[in-house]
Amino acid sequence: MKDLSGKHIVLGLTGGIACYKSAELCRLLIKAGASVQVVMTAAAEQFITPVTMQALSQRPVALSQWDAREANNMAHINLSRNADACLIAPASADFMAKLAHGQADDLLSLLCLARPLERTPLLLAPAMNREMWQHPATRRNLDQVIRDGACMLGVGSGEQACGETGDGRMMEPDEILQELIAFFQPKVLAGQKVLVTAGPTYEPIDPVRGITNLSSGKMGFAIARAAREAGAEVTLVAGPVSLTTPQGVHRIDVRSALNMHAAVMQQASTASIFIATAAVADWRPASAAEQKIKKDGSGNAPELQFVENPDILATLAQSERGQSRALYCVGFAAESHDLQAHAQAKRLRKGVPLLVGNIGPQAFGQDENTLLLVDEQGCNELARDSKLSLARQLIANIASRLSTGA
Repeated sequence: MKDLSGKHIVLGLTGGIACYKSAELCRLLIKAGASVQVVMTAAAEQFITPVTMQALSQRPVALSQWDAREANNMAHINLSRNADACLIAPASADFMAKLAHGQADDLLSLLCLARPLERTPLLLAPAMNREMWQHPATRRNLDQVIRDGACMLGVGSGEQACGETGDGRMMEPDEILQELIAFFQPKVLAGQKVLVTAGPTYEPIDPVRGITNLSSGKMGFAIARAAREAGAEVTLVAGPVSLTTPQGVHRIDVRSALNMHAAVMQQASTASIFIATAAVADWRPASAAEQKIKKDGSGNAPELQFVENPDILATLAQSERGQSRALYCVGFAAESHDLQAHAQAKRLRKGVPLLVGNIGPQAFGQDENTLLLVDEQGCNELARDSKLSLARQLIANIASRLSTGA
């Protein structure tokens, strides 16, 4: 899936050791379908060569306002007019100071100042020493640049090239890519607070055994990412999975159904949308053995007593906020057969306005899925596609329902 197909990105590099990350970022942008024009400051050339960036971008790197290749000698105009966005990564403290004061003494600062504000956004991925990042002058300059319309993507935290540790690292290339993709997505859920559950739960039998299922969490994580791309504040309650947290999403890790129930109930009071994607265990062992249950040689399995887990979705859907739609509840049904009949019955039983069904064995662990949307009007199938694409379609569908009161 080419999330940036048709987009032309000006990728600006300023002086900083983080320039080495910009090479990978350039590669990822092109892989996502974008065309990339690299512009480098003289300081950036001290950290990475234009040859490297030209090889990766497949375009000559722009270095000087006085480049004779420009017929009209106006590189700052030509480059900014053709761009869908100007992404400065890394953005040094010095360069942000220039932006704050409208200083334009090289090609990159010139094109940032000359870009059409209404149609060519400026995105910044800062990179600098932790003390520079925290300095009042940097904070003041950054605040001014944001007031002038730039979008600050954030910084990473950790070890720095100087040997110190703290905030100020440039975000990782994949994180910047996710932020850029999200920037272009319609903000249909702006102002909403979305709570998503994802993955399986694990119900212990003894210290080394337990009951779980094959849910990978990929669909729920894709929904959390799509909701955040749509402008929502997103909290993801995740069962035991090893997936990377979507950029900008607050994640809460849990293990059992009771853990998930407690976490969701704590978060639900401030949420406006609840999407129950997790495959929560219906039952758990009545009690878990303190030590590993050993075979006794009889050939007989130990007898296990089960109790029913609380129904997270039904509890919220049938609550006062759920009934009034102050909390819009969306359920998921993973079935093995007769999907439409089971999904329709589950929607009525849970009391939710929208239920999303899929065939579990065809979806668990896969990167693609097929979804069946079930409401009081009937059923609508979303054809097989990547889980992220389906997640975006589902989020758009939910947003449309909210806007119409459905």
